[in-house]
Amino acid sequence: MNPIAFSINGFEIRWYGIMVALGVLSAILLANLNCKYKKYNFDILIDAFLVSFPFAIIGARLYYVIFRFKYYNNLMDMINIRQGGLAIHGGVIFGLLAAYIFSRYKKIDFIKLADVVAPSLILAQAIGRWGNFFNGEAHGGPVSYEFISRFPSFIQKGMYIDGVYYHPTFLYESIWNIIVCGILIYIFRKKYRKGSVITAYIGLYSLGRFFIEGLRTDSLMLGSMRVAQLVSLVGIIFSISYFIYLRIKKTRD
Repeated sequence: MNPIAFSINGFEIRWYGIMVALGVLSAILLANLNCKYKKYNFDILIDAFLVSFPFAIIGARLYYVIFRFKYYNNLMDMINIRQGGLAIHGGVIFGLLAAYIFSRYKKIDFIKLADVVAPSLILAQAIGRWGNFFNGEAHGGPVSYEFISRFPSFIQKGMYIDGVYYHPTFLYESIWNIIVCGILIYIFRKKYRKGSVITAYIGLYSLGRFFIEGLRTDSLMLGSMRVAQLVSLVGIIFSISYFIYLRIKKTRD
């Protein structure tokens, strides 16, 4: 699979960047629809996005580089993201932290903002995963042709790397994220307790990522442990605990 979409005067435009851009654009369009549905100020959301997105990119790259620091020889390699190397957990953590600081500065409800943003966030992740496909990364271990033949031919070709077929884990996560997006939109458009949408995002994404990460061959590692699985486990526990808290609070009320 050719990671380069086209060139302009010798400057290569990569599919990875295109997919990230499409993910962001789709996220903004969905956020606009959700803002209209709940009569939330879309301009505030865009302001929060303009502040948070640069920090999300920095965080995603920093998170990735920290756990693969020994593989880099110079600063330019560390900051070059055109060939991939963005860790979504770092992006989400830094992006939400920036949004929280922005919310405090503007004196707006951060949790309410996060609930509006959550479906858009998971949609962007679903689309962005296809950038990994074009880069030939974020795949799983080797599989037989009998297994990969169940997938469309372009997936088969993309997952045929150096004479070996691999698990299309990018596809598994993309499909899971689309399903989660649908669930979050359903919750968002029903009567829900504040914080339920963003917490459901954390829990459901973490649940899928925990199992999918176990198939991957390029996991960021902390000793013998996969970092994404550790973070996902924390996300699952947090989500379950929060919904238990809401249940108890509702009973007491």
